[in-house]
Amino acid sequence: MTVPKKIALFDLDHTLIPIDSDYEWGEFTISLGWCDATEFKRRNTEFFEQYRAGTLDIHDYVRFATQAIREQGATKSIAGHARFMEAVVQKNIKEQALELVQGHQRAGDELVIVTATNEFVTRPIADAFGVKELIAVELERDAQGWVTGEIKGTPSAREGKVTRVEQWLADRGLGWNDVETTFYTDSMNDLALLEKASHPVATNPDARLRALAADRGWRILDLF
Repeated sequence: MTVPKKIALFDLDHTLIPIDSDYEWGEFTISLGWCDATEFKRRNTEFFEQYRAGTLDIHDYVRFATQAIREQGATKSIAGHARFMEAVVQKNIKEQALELVQGHQRAGDELVIVTATNEFVTRPIADAFGVKELIAVELERDAQGWVTGEIKGTPSAREGKVTRVEQWLADRGLGWNDVETTFYTDSMNDLALLEKASHPVATNPDARLRALAADRGWRILDLF
C-alpha cells in the first residue's frame, strides 16, 4: 500500500504573518513617494474591504497594486521591496509561525505557501520562512521581463487556489488521492481549499470561519 505524500499548505496574510502583506506593501510605496498618498490610501482601503467581503475583482486590484512598480521599473522596485522586508516584514515573522513551519519541515512534509497576494510581494517572504514552493498570483511579463499589470493564468484566490494546487500536484504526477494535505488559513475566502484538504486548520480565523470550524469540528489554531 502506497503511503500518501504529506503536504502542508499555508495561506500567508493573517495566517503566517499578522499583517496583510499586499496592503502593507502599498502603504510602504507611499512612504517611498511612489504614489499620491490620499488617492492611494482611499483605493487601497476600498480594495481591502472588498477582499474581506469576498467581492474583490482581483484583476482590477492587481492592476492597481502593481502600478507603482510598473512606473518605477525593476531595479528600483526590487530595492524598495528589500527595504520593505527589513522595515515591515521581518518584525512580523513571529517565532510561533516559524516553529509551525519548521515542525512540518522536520516531519518531512513538503511545504507550499498558497496566497492570493502576487509573487512580487510574496516570493521574498516565502524565502524568509524557508519555503521554496510558492503558489501566488503570477504576473504577466513584457518583452523586457517586467510586469505588465495583468495576471498570468489562474489567480490563486478563492476557488482559484484549488485550481492552482491541482495544477501544482499534476505537475508532479499527483492528484488529491495521492496526498495527505494540511491547510492553514484565517479566511472564509479559502473555504474551497479548506474543504479539499485532508486536515483543514482555521488559523487565527475571522469570526465567520471560527464559527464554521467549530460547527464542522475542524481544528482551530490561534498563532497570534
